Formats: sequence, structure tokens, C-alpha cells
Amino acid sequence: MQLYNTASHRKETFTPQNVNQVTMYCCGPTVYNFAHIGNLRTYIFEDLLARTIRLQYPLKHVMNVTDVGHLVSDADDGEDKMELGAAREGKTAWEIAKFYETKFWQDYDALHCTRPTVISRATAHIPEMIALVKTLEEKGYTYRTSDGIYYDTSKFPRYDALVGHAHISGLQGGARVEMSDEKRNPTDFALWKFSPKDKKRQMEWDSPWGVGFPGWHIECSAMAMKYLGHTLDIHCGGIDHVTIHHTNEIAQSEAATGQKYVNYWVHGEFLILRSGKMSKSGGTFGTVDVLKEKGYEPLAYRYLCLGAHYRTQLEFSYESMDSAAKSLKNLRTLACGYLKEAADKGTQTENSRAWKDKFTAAMQDDLNAPKALAVTWEAVRSGDLSAAEKVDFLRFADTILALDVFKAPAPEKVEIPAEVAALLEQRKAARAAKDWAKSDELRAAIAAAGYTVKDTPQGQTVEKHA
Repeated sequence: MQLYNTASHRKETFTPQNVNQVTMYCCGPTVYNFAHIGNLRTYIFEDLLARTIRLQYPLKHVMNVTDVGHLVSDADDGEDKMELGAAREGKTAWEIAKFYETKFWQDYDALHCTRPTVISRATAHIPEMIALVKTLEEKGYTYRTSDGIYYDTSKFPRYDALVGHAHISGLQGGARVEMSDEKRNPTDFALWKFSPKDKKRQMEWDSPWGVGFPGWHIECSAMAMKYLGHTLDIHCGGIDHVTIHHTNEIAQSEAATGQKYVNYWVHGEFLILRSGKMSKSGGTFGTVDVLKEKGYEPLAYRYLCLGAHYRTQLEFSYESMDSAAKSLKNLRTLACGYLKEAADKGTQTENSRAWKDKFTAAMQDDLNAPKALAVTWEAVRSGDLSAAEKVDFLRFADTILALDVFKAPAPEKVEIPAEVAALLEQRKAARAAKDWAKSDELRAAIAAAGYTVKDTPQGQTVEKHA
């Protein structure tokens, strides 16, 4: 299996530390608002990775839920997003976290993403975070300011390991980080923030340094290493995490343990609109519920994401959603037809195994889902495969695609003209009165208008003539 490693800027052969258990950590949601479909694109790519790994190895997949400590600014100032959500909705921060986490998992499941092995909530791991900060303090990597305990990035020579020296040296105060009077370096970041003296926070804990709450970055390191050890096989996230969050994770983790933190860094690109990337702060905020309200099945969005490589930007539009929904319906129509023809049985042969190998090769080439999807279409249209062989292939492919390909497509909604609707109502009344001659006369009038009426136990149904 080949994976593009952000740290080396090239594709590498994936070699796990232990073939009996691959370890993977994925940055999860900050549960102060709904996850937008741009966020969810990242979880779809991570699900594809997890499913592909499991073709070869057992996988321990850990995902955090950030329910405290994620500030609205990368500069370690501004409000905590949880407290902000509580103020916005007139609820407690704990209620906000519970509500939006529940909604997140509903959307996650609707997109057929496989639940992680471990779901790790930040508020349940405060002791681990305090212990990690204490270790960094003992090793001389921290200093105290009036608002918290900070990590001194000048003490860590490999701080530019993920993004390169040019990027780090080019950071200026006022760009993505602010240079306060108390910060020693623009890239220094908070490990533990003190609660404000003039008001009580809803989420705060005692610590050796005073009452406060953890920084966002320390959360992921503490939880990842608790469940997966000092060195992880794979760490995933969105491309926006590279320059700040993941760079800081490396610095604090490797300073604490003296060991390499992650062997393979894998990042997904943005979902974009013509006006830029989708974001909550920018007001470009689409959700799974919005898609459903517009008549789209969530798996049509998954299909759309499969059509673009995870390392390329994907432009979202409702025109592209229409195309994805139509393609998914066509795939299901073919799959259900083959399933019926094969009497619900799939047969593996050398021929179908060869198509499975082509599909697997695409996914193992840095998760080339567009190519795997193309192979799927080639297989279902192939004249060299029987219906039973196609069913066998599709059952295998859907363990990765997760599109529910054998789900019967919903029938097309028939738009009935007012005059035909009126004839149907008259016919309904005629049948209720047992006026069969009138009923037949109205059936003929409906047929002359281009529609066929059928009588079912549930009442009349109508289809437009082909």
C-alpha cells in the first residue's frame, strides 16, 4: 500500500510497526456547532483509509471529540468555542457538547463512515493532559505568562519538520499567530490556559499551575499516546491542521517522549465553493440536513466525494450533487438487476477475483477512489462477467465504497397535471360508487392523456407512458 506522507512530501510504501495492529489517530470534531459537509469530506477520506487498511491488517482507530479548549483564534486568545456556543444558544457548555456530538455521529453514520475503535473526549482526559504538560515543564520546554503555560518552540530544533523551515521562518506576528508582549516566539503556543480572574468558566479544572483548561493541541497528543503509544503509524486530519495544530502536536509529543511521534501524516484537501473553502466562520456552511431538505440522500454526497482524490480540492455545487445522485441511482439499478438475475447469489471466479484485484490496487495506490469507482463501472458493464460474478465483485467493492449498492432505487416521482389529477379523483369516486363503466371510461381518458392508472390495495397509482 502506498500513502502520501505530508512529512516527506512523497508517496511511501506503508509499513506498519506491528502487522497485528495498525494504529491510526484522526482529529475529530469540535462539538460547538453542526459539522459542515466540508468537515465531513475529511471523515469520508479517513473512512476509506480505515476500510482499505483493514483489507490487510487489524486496525486500532482512535478519534477525539474536542469538547473544551479549542479557541476561536490560532493565537491562543479569544473565547473557547464551547463557551461561545453556550452563550449563542443559552445552554450550558456541557449541553452544547452533548447535543452537537450526538448530531455529529448521526451525520457520520448516515455517510456510512465506520465508527472508530476508541472515541476519546477531551473532558474525560484532563489528568493525562496535565501529566503531559508537567513532563514538558520538567524537561524545560515551558514558561509561564499571565494567561497560561506556554511551550517554547525555540527549544525544539525539529519544529519545522512537517511544514519546512521557510514556512516557519516566514511566520510574522499578526498573520496566523499573534506576538504578545509575553510570548517569547511567534510560534509558541498554550499548553494550559488560566481561567479569567473576572468570571468563572463553565469548563475549568484545578492544576499545578492554577484553575484553568487545556490548550487544544495538548489534548490530541495526550489522548493519542494514551491509546496508541508514543509512536503512531498514521495520523490523519484536514490540510488546515498541518501548519499549526499538527506541527504543535509533533513538538510537544516528541519533546516529552524523545521518540518519533508519527510515521505517516495523511491529510485531506478542502471542499470548496466558487467563493472559497467551506467554513462556519465564513458563513459558507452546508450540512447533511440541508442536503436532505433539498432531496439528496447522504450517500449521494459520499459518491460525490469518491469522485475526487482526497488530496485534491473538490468544488461543491448542487449541479454536481445532481450528477452524483443520478450516478448512484444508475449503479444501484444495475446492481439490483444483477442480484435478481443471479437469484441473490454471488460467485467468485478467477475472472471476478481479477476485477477485485484491480479495485484493490487502485485503493492501495494512495486511496485512488476515483480510479476504484471507474473500475467498478467497468466491471458492472463488462460483457466478460456473469451476473453472479458481478454480484460477487460488487459485494466486495461496497465494503470500501459503502454506497449500499444493492439498495433498490426509489421510484421516480410522477408529476401529474391538474387535469389528470381531476380525472383520478373522478375515477376514485366512481369506484367508490361501484360505477365500473364510468371507472373504465375515466381510465381510458387518463390513458389518452399519456398516463397508466393501476389499482392497488393502497389505492390508485399512476405512471407516465414511456
